[in-house]
Amino acid sequence: MDQRQDPDSRDNLPLGDLTIRAVRPSDSEEIAALANLPGFRWGTLRLPYQTPEDTRKWIEGRAASDVRLVAVQNGKVVGNGGLNRLQGRRSHAAVLGMGVHDDYRGRGIGSRLLRELLTLADDWLDLKRIELTVFTDNAPAIALYKRNGFGLEGTHKAFAYREGAFVDAHAMARMKP
Repeated sequence: MDQRQDPDSRDNLPLGDLTIRAVRPSDSEEIAALANLPGFRWGTLRLPYQTPEDTRKWIEGRAASDVRLVAVQNGKVVGNGGLNRLQGRRSHAAVLGMGVHDDYRGRGIGSRLLRELLTLADDWLDLKRIELTVFTDNAPAIALYKRNGFGLEGTHKAFAYREGAFVDAHAMARMKP
């Protein structure tokens, strides 16, 4: 368990036995179940009915430059996130994606997962730029990203089709401090 303390009081909630670790192929069943939760899926580009088999292929097919983590609490996968490093003249940048189990939101798990990803980006991968897209109606995620140094760069109109309607998304990025 990560013993580091954070000055943001929202992140100091009791998290029990929370571990952040690399994704394993054996996590495919739990990650697929996580991705199929309505709240988790609502904030992503994933389609309903993700299979454990497709999830396992996604895990095993990662590029060597990608980072994929899970947040595990009391033996259960309660969040996942990753960095997909870009190539060539954009190798200084990565795209971030993450989500937390519907029943575990508001407990600081997303903050811990994001901080771990940013630590990897800054201290191990020497990434200068981390970018992401977030639906404009996802206020908790936008607030989390802003608290962690991400700024709004623009808004994509009709970015994705979700639950029968087109939705907008913000482009946000964080430059290495």
